[in-house]
Amino acid sequence: MTRTTTDFHLRAGSAAVGPYALDIGPESAGWGYSSLRVLELGPGETHTFTTGESEWIVLPLHGGCTVAAEGHTLRLHGREGVFASVSDFAYVPRDAEVALSSAAGGRFALTGARCERRLPVRYGAAEDVPVELRGSGQCSRQVNNFAAAHVFEADKLIAVEVLTPGGNWSSYPPHKHDEHREGVESELEEIYYYEIAPHHAPDGSVTEGLGYQRVTPSGHGKGTDVLAEVGSGDAVLIPDGWHGPSMAAPGHDMYYLNVMAGPGVERDWLICDHPDHTWIRGTWADTPVDARLPLYGAMESAGSPAGAQEGKGER
Repeated sequence: MTRTTTDFHLRAGSAAVGPYALDIGPESAGWGYSSLRVLELGPGETHTFTTGESEWIVLPLHGGCTVAAEGHTLRLHGREGVFASVSDFAYVPRDAEVALSSAAGGRFALTGARCERRLPVRYGAAEDVPVELRGSGQCSRQVNNFAAAHVFEADKLIAVEVLTPGGNWSSYPPHKHDEHREGVESELEEIYYYEIAPHHAPDGSVTEGLGYQRVTPSGHGKGTDVLAEVGSGDAVLIPDGWHGPSMAAPGHDMYYLNVMAGPGVERDWLICDHPDHTWIRGTWADTPVDARLPLYGAMESAGSPAGAQEGKGER
């Protein structure tokens, strides 16, 4: 049975649970692995949680924090916002107790995946995050590969950030990763979490931004079919299907956080383009990358003091 947009588009606040402005897990999503929580902390507040059977990465969206787990204390410098710079981050393993505190307050993404291996607590430096430009012309976008499959070690979790200038299309050509085909395609559940840059007019008025997300059935899984107008704080669940484009409205840059995990033995991001649209890649060599990109580079982010650690943590 084909399920529709309302099954997979979670509007801001609709999936809030307890201290989390957004709480998506395997049980609520109806799948096996991927999780995402967004935690908002006021100045001086602390939040503790148990990782359970999932590994997690704490990624500041706005502000900085301290992450304490397994005798390590990791200080994350964070950032002013997702459109300002790359952020440092912290990895914590399954079956651990974690305390997250913020002196000035902020908003923090907890990206998670059910896993089997128990890896050590680690700090990810902002200056080590590879910043990649993909596509060209109106398909240009920036990808911050902070926890990409071959960048940062995890057992199942894959997570990246994508920034799309206003008027451009991301996640294009449409692609899928909903079946295992050795060396060709990975089976990965995916969450998109969005923040859209507002427009600040000279008179002081602010217009909230918007974007659009499309997912079409691929013939596998749940027949996911989504055409959603998305705003800041929204999320879209993608258990299967061709996903893309992600469209940024003119005048409003789009940010989205991708969280992926699946049952594969190998932690790979292998995708298959939609056959009707893959031709667009052949035009990119003759078209320059959007001159607005990169919105920022890795070295504009927090410096080395951001990762100061106490206890037995190592950088």
